[in-house]
Amino acid sequence: MDFTKCSAKAHGFEGLPYAQRVGRTAPPRTPARRAAIALAIALALASCSASPSPRASTATGSLTGFDGAALPANGPVHGFALTDQDGAHVSLSSYRGRVTLLSFLYPGCGAPCVLIAQQIRGALDELRDPPPVLIVSAQPAADSPSAARRFLAEVGLSGRALYLTGSLARLGALWREYRVKPASAGRAAFASYAGVIVLDRRGSERVLFEQEQLSPEGLAHDIERVRRE
Repeated sequence: MDFTKCSAKAHGFEGLPYAQRVGRTAPPRTPARRAAIALAIALALASCSASPSPRASTATGSLTGFDGAALPANGPVHGFALTDQDGAHVSLSSYRGRVTLLSFLYPGCGAPCVLIAQQIRGALDELRDPPPVLIVSAQPAADSPSAARRFLAEVGLSGRALYLTGSLARLGALWREYRVKPASAGRAAFASYAGVIVLDRRGSERVLFEQEQLSPEGLAHDIERVRRE
């Protein structure tokens, strides 16, 4: 698989929320496209007063060897213990020593969640040794064991991913720690922040993929890259 070619294709679709959050260095663009992006950024900055993201200094692409947004190594570990779709207790600490994928999705989400889940499935298919996949609920009101199992089946991740849920208080703390927007923030906000996080062997965030950059090849590439660290 030509990861470079696939990565370059993915890199041509940077989205503004991603650029604002991780400070991605964009590939060369035409003057007209640069002007359009500059205008979009100016309008966005004029319309919001949010504090700079903790990820704003992150570098990506050829600067780091990652396809996604490389986050600082040896960052904090946001441990958690939740319940999976079969009622079993699952803790992040049980995956220590293994590179793991983490995403925040929910049943009934529609296209954003289906797309992200399919990209995860594609990455698993690319790898001889697929990593564990933990999907944490972004909408506990929609959670039930049957709904979670149905969602995993619909996106082809039955037996390949765990769907985790818990109390609103515990999930709310995780949403803040991982800087994601739950479904209650609105579909547009949720979709803007939805993506996939590659956790290193310590359980620390190492690479961030948002929808605009996510591809099976790029995700598989970065999983192997983190494994070699």
